[in-house]
Amino acid sequence: MKCSVIILNWNGAQMLRTYLPSVVAHTTDAEIIVADNGSTDESLEVLRKKFPSVQTIVLDKNFGFAEGYNKAIEQVDSEYVVLLNSDVEVTENWLEPLLDYMNAHPDVAAVQPKIRSWRNKALFEHAGAAGGYLDKLGYPYCRGRRFGKVEEDKGQYNTVVNVDWTTGACMCVRTKVYKELGGLDAAFFAHQEEIDLCWRMRNQGWILACVPQSMVYHLGGGALSYDNPRKTYLNFRNNLLMIYKNSRCRWGVLGLRFFLDYAAACMFLVTGKKGSAKAVIEARRDYRKMRKDYRL
Repeated sequence: MKCSVIILNWNGAQMLRTYLPSVVAHTTDAEIIVADNGSTDESLEVLRKKFPSVQTIVLDKNFGFAEGYNKAIEQVDSEYVVLLNSDVEVTENWLEPLLDYMNAHPDVAAVQPKIRSWRNKALFEHAGAAGGYLDKLGYPYCRGRRFGKVEEDKGQYNTVVNVDWTTGACMCVRTKVYKELGGLDAAFFAHQEEIDLCWRMRNQGWILACVPQSMVYHLGGGALSYDNPRKTYLNFRNNLLMIYKNSRCRWGVLGLRFFLDYAAACMFLVTGKKGSAKAVIEARRDYRKMRKDYRL
């Protein structure tokens, strides 16, 4: 099989009912696999009864986004795999432009489509938009989105461009490269693990791109809302780990981030978000503990 589209699911029976029909209807010349991350709801029953053509990989517990995908991808040998969130609605011929671009550009390790919001289909979606970048301090942003503000898609980003990272919401990657680099970092559990993988790819000389001739709609915030303290914790901790692992200017950047992170914690505190302030402090504490596990 040339390509495997893998959807990671955890207690997402309703997501499967809502979004999987579009994937089945509009995906040709690729196998569709749902990797179930130890669900305790009716997900497997929904798959069996409503989607008999979809293959399943059943994991025995919730391994998180990163390790869940690693364990699923271990079991496929397709040339390409697509990491597709369970809350993504795909469009007709969504996959072909991604595969065509990868086939034509052997120096490209991963690509993503243009990603619009499922809630408001005229707008870009926060997680990926029209291609991801990193600023000098390691903060991620996108064409079509800076911080929490997204743009209306008026065709302003309809060109293929090289990017710093491709979103895990919908990411087509060379399976061999994914496996050779060890896949997503399981220690991240969730959030920014795809940015870390993309940074490792770029450090090995690979190119990444956004191919906006392909378009999908992403609900976003399906696991954790954007202002959830747990999400804040994971984003801050994992971002620091990512910089430590990959940046050639790590110590200068991390020195500045020390002050910026505590400034962010203070901002959360004065705006009444005590849980998020605590999350930032805990993220920095756990980053210091975890970084010793990485050999530079």
